Amino acid sequence: MERRDVFGISVIISATVLSLMVTTGWSQVPSLTWLGTLGGDRSWAIGVSADGAVVVGVAYNTDAMPRAFRWTASGGMQDLGTLGGAGSESWSISADGAVVVGMAQNAAGHRRAFRWTVAGGMQDLGTLGGQDSWASGVSMDGSVVVGYAYNATGQPLAFRWTPSGGMQDLGTLGGRWSWAFGVSADGAVVVGVAENAAGRRRAFRWTEEGMQDLGTLGGYESEARGISPDGQVVVGVAHNAAGWFRAFRWTEEGMQDLGTLGGRESYAHSVSADGAVVVGLAQNAEGRRCAFRWMLSRGMEDLSITYAHLLTPGSYLIAARSISPDGRYIVGYGYNATTERIEAYLLDTGFPLQGDVDRNNCVDDTDLQRVLFAFGEQGYRNEDLNWDGTIDDADLLLVLFNFGSGC
Repeated sequence: MERRDVFGISVIISATVLSLMVTTGWSQVPSLTWLGTLGGDRSWAIGVSADGAVVVGVAYNTDAMPRAFRWTASGGMQDLGTLGGAGSESWSISADGAVVVGMAQNAAGHRRAFRWTVAGGMQDLGTLGGQDSWASGVSMDGSVVVGYAYNATGQPLAFRWTPSGGMQDLGTLGGRWSWAFGVSADGAVVVGVAENAAGRRRAFRWTEEGMQDLGTLGGYESEARGISPDGQVVVGVAHNAAGWFRAFRWTEEGMQDLGTLGGRESYAHSVSADGAVVVGLAQNAEGRRCAFRWMLSRGMEDLSITYAHLLTPGSYLIAARSISPDGRYIVGYGYNATTERIEAYLLDTGFPLQGDVDRNNCVDDTDLQRVLFAFGEQGYRNEDLNWDGTIDDADLLLVLFNFGSGC
């Protein structure tokens, strides 16, 4: 689209939207949904699609076996099956919710990394020459998978898998093993944990140039658990000088301790696309583990307190495992007092609004113009509202259908 046409098109579209759609828009009221189980006594959510419509994780079935699940509001909790064995776990999901990765047992009882699609079902991704593997993360489009796999000599090593190249060994930091947990939107940057030459666990960030040790918070060990879509912000857990595990947020400027909720320890699992929102679990002053959200603007908060009005008496959120790129949807697990069990949950925080590109709580001409100016460009950023890597008609429609919301 020619940039000289932007303002003219913007005026025409704005007029149409104002006349036909000013009263439309999706509900922006925060909500909490307990996702249930597969007939067993517990479940936990680990991944969420960009629009919050699909959640994946682990749930126990009636045989007390852990099974990978994929949940939608319309279809409920779907058991994704196994590779011939008894158990499986879902660990990550593509932006559109169509690709799920995790671990499933095969007929021989070995754990194998899998990639599941709506069209093709569950695919065994193989190993690095050994018997076991595990998939922990997937790129936005579902084409790159990361995790760990055993090699022929029995070493568990971080891998990066693609359909064309298969499974690539990412190496270590001088030690014997490594495990990849997260991958950037385009699949080019991988994070995880690797043993160094001194036998310590250290958070790493891998690119084609090799594996970088991200350091610690003054202690000996660390693990990277999540990465922003652009690959610039990494989150995880690291020892501090006192020897306690603390949630961290890493950028090129170094590693930042995110604190706790009054206790000694905390763990970060996931970060929003702009790097400004981190989720995980932290101890409170009583020593109980609580789901937290840390925001660049105001620090760490207990989600059970912030969203207490959504919880029935006795219920609480234990951990936040993943956050959608825009920071609106959070999934994890908590205690559901109604069912008296640990259950997966989906928390819709209501912010940002659908179509709110500039995050000012109003979907208006500014949001429309930002999408129009970036129309046709590539890259996962705020204008890419559906997080598919291209700013196009789909993103424009999200602004249009929600025009006027919050204003």
